[in-house]
This record gives sequence, C-alpha cells and structure tokens, in this order.
Amino acid sequence: MSASSQPPASNTERTLFLGDTGSFPLELRQALVRLLRGPYIDGTTDPALWTTILTHSVSLQQYLSEIFLLLSIDSERKIALLAPASIDAVHTQPIVARKPLRREETLLALRLRVLLDRHAGTGTDVSISRAGAREILAEHRQPGTVDDKRLDEQTDGALARLLSLKLILPTELFGEYRVSNALALALPFESIEQIPAYLAALDKAAPTESLDFDANDEPTQEIFS
Repeated sequence: MSASSQPPASNTERTLFLGDTGSFPLELRQALVRLLRGPYIDGTTDPALWTTILTHSVSLQQYLSEIFLLLSIDSERKIALLAPASIDAVHTQPIVARKPLRREETLLALRLRVLLDRHAGTGTDVSISRAGAREILAEHRQPGTVDDKRLDEQTDGALARLLSLKLILPTELFGEYRVSNALALALPFESIEQIPAYLAALDKAAPTESLDFDANDEPTQEIFS
C-alpha cells in the first residue's frame, strides 16, 4: 500500500475492528451504546459516563438525529435519556418498540412524579413502600371495586413494571423503593399542577386501558422501555 493510500493517523487510532469506518473514539461509542440500550443514564452512579455525555453531547445528538432520536439531559438531576423525535413520516418510529404503561402503572408513576417534584431541591431521596403504592392504587379503584386480591396483584404488577424501567430502584429494605430522578424526564410536565387533570382522565378510563402522557398534548401510547 502506498503512503498516499494509508488512512489518516486519527482514523487508524480509532479503528476498533475489521471494517470499522467510524469516527468516534471508544468511550464515545460506548456512551452511545449505553444510551441506546437505555432506559437512561444516571450521572450520580456513573460519573465518568456522565462526563463523556456532557462533553460530547453535540456529537451524540448529531448522530442520534440520523435515527430520529433526541438526547434529553437534565443537568440538575444528572439524568440523560433518549426520546423519539416528533415527525410525521413513515419509518421514523423508535428502533425498539416501546410498550405502553397500563392504567395502574401510569397512576402510580404520576403520583410518584408529584412526590418527586415536591422533594426537588431538598437533597433527600423520594421513597415509596409497597404498602404506600397499594394505598395510592386503592384511592383510584373503580367505583364499587372491593377485590383486595386483585388490588394486591395490580400493586405488585405496577411496581414490577416501574422497576423494570428503573423508574423506581430497589433499596436494602424489602418492599421499599427509591424513586428515580429519571421519572421527571419520562413523564415531563411544565408544572405538577397539570398532573391532577391526567389523573382524573385515568380515573375515568377503562380498567384495561393502557396510557402514557405527554405534557404538551393528549395522552399518548408510549413510554421508554
């Protein structure tokens, strides 16, 4: 190979595998994979990754824009996650299909979102117990519903789903969970005063209805997974 056909030194240094034509360094590619894998990045638990994302946010967004994704960063809460861009065209939906939250899961998430905002700036974690979650769902039971076994199942199901999304996190205490700051980005509202209206809409919804909420529009059918 002649000297003129040799790849630039910068590209050679960044070649990580046979056929690699990428331009991002290893740490930036790793950050991109972590973001795409989701559901979010918590800067308090991974400060090195958080620094990489903040330092290279422009480059990351440039790449993500190619696949119709937006990088959302909350510097105060140290949370970064991806959200689908709003575009009215075919083949622009998120690469991975996102499952809707069920009624009880959304109810619990919205109530925890209120708690999270009320504790903002206090420096203390927001927590929820299984008993507390059950009490919340009991307040929103359909009129005339008294099936406690069903309520227990809904409580455990809602907690399991929010755990899988890492919107709540396990603690050392059994049946006690910490509410993740990512919930504020997963269910964004300009003001928590908007939430009661969504709760009221859910109270009127059919028990089997699946919903998610967009603070700027009507209820939608997706939340990150």
